Parts: sequence; C-alpha cells; structure tokens
Amino acid sequence: MIVKMDNKSKDFYNIMGRFFGSRIVENKTNDRIYDDNNKEWYVYFDNSSPVAFVSIASGVIKNIYSIKDDFLIELLTYISKETKIKDSIVTTAYSNVYSHCGFICSDDKGYKNFIRIRSDIDE
Repeated sequence: MIVKMDNKSKDFYNIMGRFFGSRIVENKTNDRIYDDNNKEWYVYFDNSSPVAFVSIASGVIKNIYSIKDDFLIELLTYISKETKIKDSIVTTAYSNVYSHCGFICSDDKGYKNFIRIRSDIDE
C-alpha cells in the first residue's frame, strides 16, 4: 500500500520518525532525511510497516530510501503516474532502480554519492 502525506498529516511522525536521524538510512543513502514543510511524502507499506519512501517538493525528489529495490520500483512507478519528476539530485544507492523505472540518469562528476535524474529529456 502507498500513502501520500506531509509533515502535518495524522501519524506522520509515528510513521516517519524512525527514519529521521537513522544511521541505517544515512549509511545506505549517504543523505540525511529532514521533515521540511514543503515536502510531500510517498510511503510504501508492507504488512503495515513503512519500508520505502520518497519525498518530493515542487516535482523534485528530495529524499529516497527503501529496504528493498522491488518496493522502490513500485513506489517510483506510482509516483511517475502522478507527477513528472523534474531534474533531481538523488543518492546513487538506487541507480539501477532509477534506470529500471525509466528515468534519465546523468552521472554528474561534481557529486560523489549523488546523480541527477529526471522523467524525460524534454524538461
């Protein structure tokens, strides 16, 4: 199940709180997760447990994490049907998933642990 929420949604911190400041998330993504007011969060639940999420602000992916690539593939496919993803700088940890989901990926040498992705070339 996929749920869309923001930091004012009921139970947001009960669901997402475990990810904020998590060393597991930070070690996997080389990124920190923040609960900024302008983000919409898409959270993937498996057996009522949150196992993947993507945060987006104005069509730009801000944060991304998943315990399993298959969850993230389903989540990104869902999001792509709802919104066009603008040029986003995201963790390289899921490079194969981005390509699998049809995102255009460009390896910008200016970022050690991040790459640029977008929905298509015509943005």
